Amino acid sequence: MTKIGFVVKNTFRNQRRSMLTVLSIAFSLLLLTLMMTIWRTFYIDQGAPDSAKRLMTRHRVSLTFFLPGYYREKIRGLPGVVNVAPMTWFGGRYKDDKPENFFAQFATDPEEYLKVAADKDVPRDQAEAWIRDRSGAMVDVELAKRYGWKIGDHVTLQGTIFPVNPELTIRAIYTMTPANKTFYFHSKYLEEAVSWYKGQTGFFFTRVASSEDIAPTARAIDDMFRNSPQPTKTESEKAFLLSFIAMLGNVKAFILSICAAVVFAILLVAANTMAMSIRERTREVAMLRTLGFTRGRILSLFVGEAVALSVAGGLLGVLIAAGLLEVVAHSPFATGILFGLRVSVATMGAAVIIAAFVGLISAYFPAYNASRVNIVEGLRHIG
Repeated sequence: MTKIGFVVKNTFRNQRRSMLTVLSIAFSLLLLTLMMTIWRTFYIDQGAPDSAKRLMTRHRVSLTFFLPGYYREKIRGLPGVVNVAPMTWFGGRYKDDKPENFFAQFATDPEEYLKVAADKDVPRDQAEAWIRDRSGAMVDVELAKRYGWKIGDHVTLQGTIFPVNPELTIRAIYTMTPANKTFYFHSKYLEEAVSWYKGQTGFFFTRVASSEDIAPTARAIDDMFRNSPQPTKTESEKAFLLSFIAMLGNVKAFILSICAAVVFAILLVAANTMAMSIRERTREVAMLRTLGFTRGRILSLFVGEAVALSVAGGLLGVLIAAGLLEVVAHSPFATGILFGLRVSVATMGAAVIIAAFVGLISAYFPAYNASRVNIVEGLRHIG
């Protein structure tokens, strides 16, 4: 029998205990993989290349405060600024208040918005139709599939923030990666329907010439309005999205603490399993010694068993996590960042390496002690 065959055979010699251990490690690695994926999505991934050229300018105090519409032309006049689109969260209801009928809705300037969000793929004829029709709307292809919308269909939104129920016609359907399941319509429609909203906007969506212009342009915008009645806060698109995450509290510390607890739990499970397995095989170790097995080889066999067990559980946990996130990303409830959650190859590799490392650490000390057992004492062992 080869060394690998010996390890595989002995790893599952007690099938019930081995399977329970694999399932315990799989569950822990499932949770760890989810946490690492969230961390990577929030704090490491930079998003689409096009988003690195975009800025969000909102009221410094809160997003609930509007900004004057004339800020747009002042921002447009700054060096490095290419396009500026006004954006206002509408927050209406579609059909009812059920979660599956919720999606993001924004009022904007269609012509300017399509230049700022250049990563949205819209057929030219549809884009022109949306620009021309003041009661027109543009929707994400995933959103259109969910509700069976087609070009020319009529959609009515029920206002909750604004006292108006827009009756809109779908003029354009866009695609992007990842999809964001968002609904856009003319800000002019909202201005004409709500008198107090005229001349205002929720925030400005700005495109700059290059990613190097992001920081200086953000500072220039905020400096320009620093002493005005409506001061601004300008940040990159990624930072803007993370500001919503920050509202939940110290998310970084929360994720790190969960990861640490998961690794510690895996270590305890694996260490307990290996300690029991090795203790039961004291006589077997002594027999192997009489057959000429060195202490180093016995140590490597036991450590190999633990690593194989941990890696099996790790692979199972990673695969379940990847499948779970795929289901979540395509569910009716997924929107925004959730829609972009994917387990990357790097995250999978890191999770499996952690599982292997846990197996190595958990087995090394009991295996080392077993390899040094006196042959005579080992053969006399009963247990």
